[in-house]
Amino acid sequence: MQGLLAFLKGLGASRLMAMVAVTAVLIGFFAFVIMRVTTPQMTTLFTDLSVEDSSGIIKDLERQAIPFELRNDGAVIMVPKDKVTRLRMKLAEAGLPKGGGVGYEIFDKSDALGTTSFVQNINRLRALEGELARTIRAIDRVQDARVHLVLPERPLFTREAPQPSASIVLRVRGGLEPQQIRAIRHLVASAVNGLKPQRVSIVDETGQLLADGSATDADGVSGDERRAAFEKRMRSQVEAIVSSVVGNGRARVQLSADFDYNKITQTSDKFDPEGRVLRSSQTREESSLTADNNGQVTVNNELPGNQPSDNPNTARDQSKKSEETNNYEISRTTKTEVTEAGRVNRISVAVLVDGAYARNDKGQMVYEERSQEQLDRIATLVRSAIGFDQKRGDQVEVVNLKFAEPPVVVPLAEPTGWLGMMTLTKDDVMYVFELGVMALLGLVVTFMVIRPLVQRILAAEPATPSAQPAAALPVPADASAQPTETGQNLIPGSNATAQLIDVAQVQGQVHAQSVHRVGELAERNPAETASIIRQWLAEPA
Repeated sequence: MQGLLAFLKGLGASRLMAMVAVTAVLIGFFAFVIMRVTTPQMTTLFTDLSVEDSSGIIKDLERQAIPFELRNDGAVIMVPKDKVTRLRMKLAEAGLPKGGGVGYEIFDKSDALGTTSFVQNINRLRALEGELARTIRAIDRVQDARVHLVLPERPLFTREAPQPSASIVLRVRGGLEPQQIRAIRHLVASAVNGLKPQRVSIVDETGQLLADGSATDADGVSGDERRAAFEKRMRSQVEAIVSSVVGNGRARVQLSADFDYNKITQTSDKFDPEGRVLRSSQTREESSLTADNNGQVTVNNELPGNQPSDNPNTARDQSKKSEETNNYEISRTTKTEVTEAGRVNRISVAVLVDGAYARNDKGQMVYEERSQEQLDRIATLVRSAIGFDQKRGDQVEVVNLKFAEPPVVVPLAEPTGWLGMMTLTKDDVMYVFELGVMALLGLVVTFMVIRPLVQRILAAEPATPSAQPAAALPVPADASAQPTETGQNLIPGSNATAQLIDVAQVQGQVHAQSVHRVGELAERNPAETASIIRQWLAEPA
C-alpha cells in the first residue's frame, strides 16, 4: 500500500484527473457497446394503428413487462422479434387491435332498459358499418375503409319501399383489380337486407370513383370485363395443354372471342290439330203439335187451359227439333325462351409452337420442325379445349415456327447442409453489419484515442536538476577528462537506469560550465582569441 500511495503521489494531481477521465470514458463507451449488442432485435408488431388501439396495446405490453418502441406518432409499435408471434396471438385473443371502428361490441355494455328505439337503431347502424369496415380491411391491398349505410324506413300508406344504398371510402396500397371491387360490392350487398350491388358506390382516398352504383348489368360487370375474363381463362387452358406437349416456354397462344350482349325473350304457341280431346257434349230435342182452327179467334181458344176439341175433322200441325253440341280441346304448347346477354358468337385461336431441339454428331443443338401429324393432334386438343363449334364459325390455327432463341431453363440450386443453415435474412444481415460497425468503432477508439492518452499519462517526466550538487562540483582543468567518475560518485542508488540518466545530466552541466568559461575568456582577451582562431584555420585539416 505504501508503494501504491507513493506511486500515486508521484503521478501528481493532473495525471490522476486525466486517468479518472479516461477510465470514465472507457466505462461509458464499452457500456454503450454492450447494451447495444445485447439489446433484442426489434420488429414491427402493428402498423397504421389508431390512437385508441395504440393506447390499448401499450397498456397490455406494460402489464406484461415487454419492452416496446413507438414510431410515427404511435401508429407503429415495435417489439422484440422473438416475441412478436406470441404477442399477436395474445392481443388477438383480447380483441386488439379493434380496427379504429365500433362493431357489435357497442351492445355489450349498454343499458337497454333506459335506451330509446331511436338510439338502438343508431347503434345498430354504427355496429353494422363498423363490422363491414373491419371485414373490408381484411382484403389484400386495402389499408383502411369507411362504410356509410342508408337504410330508409318505409313510409306509411305507400306501396313501394325505398331501396337502401351504401357508400364506401377506401385507402388502398397501389390499386384494386376489378374483381376485388366487385367482391367488395357483393360483400356489402349480401350483409345488408334488401341492398343490391348496383346501389353500392366505392371511392378511393384520391377521390377516384371505383364503382358508381349505376351498373345496369345483373352482375354489375361490363361486357369488356366479361369478355376479357373469358379470353384469359380459355387462353390459360389452351396454353397449359399445349405446353404439356411441346414443353414450357415453347408455345404462344392468342384467343379472341366475339360476344353478343343482346338479351332476347321469345314466346311461341304450338297447336296440334290431331290431338283432339272431347271436353263437353250437350244434346237438345224439341217437339210441338198445333191444331188448325181455320183462323177463327174465339174466347174459348184464347182461354188458358183450353182443351182442344175432339173433333176429328180438325186439322193438326206437328214438328220435332233435335240439337247436339260437342266441345273439343286442341293440343297447345306455349314455349318462352329467354336468351341472356353475353352469348359467344365465335372463337378464334392462334397457336404458335416451337420446334424440337436435338444434338447432332458434333454435340450441337439442332432445330427440327414438327411433323404435320403432331400439329394436327395439337389442333385437335385445342378444339376440344375451347368447345369448337363449326356452325358457330370457330377457327383454330396451329403453326410451327422457330422461336428467336431456344428456351434455356437453369434450375436454381437450393443450398443444402451448412449453406442451408447459414442462409441469412435481410434482418440478420443488418444485425451482423451493425455488430461489425460497433466492433470496428470500439477498436478505433481504443487504439486512436485511449492508447495515446494512457501512454501520455504514464510517461515519466524529466527530473529537474538540483542546484546544490552542481555548485559543489569542482571544475577540473580539462572539463571532459573525468566526467563519468565524478557523476558516479555523486549518484547514490542501485537503479542502473536512473544512475545513467543522472550521469548524463551531470555531464551536460559540466559541458555547459566549460563553454561558459571559454566565452568569458574570449570576451576578456579578444585579440588572443582571434589569433588562436586564425591558427586553427591555417592548420591543415
